Amino acid sequence: MSSQLPIPVLVNGAAGKMGREVVKAIAQQQDMTLLGAVDRNPAHDGQDAGELAGIGPLEVPITNQFEPMLAMLAQEKQLGVMVDFTHPDSVYDNIRSAIAYGIRPVVGTTGLSPQQINELADFADKASTGCLMVPNFSIGMVLLQQAAVQASQYFDHVEIIELHHNQKADAPSGTALQTAQLLAEFGKSFNPPTVQETEKLPGARGSLADADIRIHSVRLPGLIAHQEVIFGAPGQIYTLRHDTSDRSCYMPGVLLAIRKVTQLKALVYGLEKIL
Repeated sequence: MSSQLPIPVLVNGAAGKMGREVVKAIAQQQDMTLLGAVDRNPAHDGQDAGELAGIGPLEVPITNQFEPMLAMLAQEKQLGVMVDFTHPDSVYDNIRSAIAYGIRPVVGTTGLSPQQINELADFADKASTGCLMVPNFSIGMVLLQQAAVQASQYFDHVEIIELHHNQKADAPSGTALQTAQLLAEFGKSFNPPTVQETEKLPGARGSLADADIRIHSVRLPGLIAHQEVIFGAPGQIYTLRHDTSDRSCYMPGVLLAIRKVTQLKALVYGLEKIL
């Protein structure tokens, strides 16, 4: 198998906002080739993926035939990669199908339960097939999470606010959940109660994640993806915030994941694991 061959990539969810950015990014790489584009929206069936992404024709038509495209990708001489930006309802089956065909999944779709992720990890391990699940492909978000972990050693009170566009199907975001998990890894419990709270409206205090960390979700048109981690102590507030103004900020992380996943033999969760 020649390492000089470009990595063949299938983009699943190619007509979505993230999918179009991925198509555009892959088309600009010398070491990758867009082999296929899948989307279940019938309005885009047969449309050229490049034209839809705004970069001109790539002669890769969008299709809703997911498994036939996996089968075609599996016939390539070079290890194939599936990039998935679809929907929480379908992503579990998408990943299982890709691994079954020997295709390496790079997954930006969130909303899977911990049990589902563990099942996929077992499946990938048995198949010795690399899989990268990344709640957030932004390098800035990785840096925010690292700073939050550092700050958590000095603060006992913290809450997370995540804000996304109103087309996002899952809440809280996978990034917010991952941030809470990272803060909880040291075994510390946050936010010791100082008063008996009463919620006059259920959910007013947000959802309760690991280590008693509250997560609050906002969904509004005009937003893309934003997150605040707010630490509090007597006399001071320490706020970490990351704002996304354009989805192109995720592409360096996506391209890195495509290159790295072919070297893996198991499921890896989080962009920070491959940086």
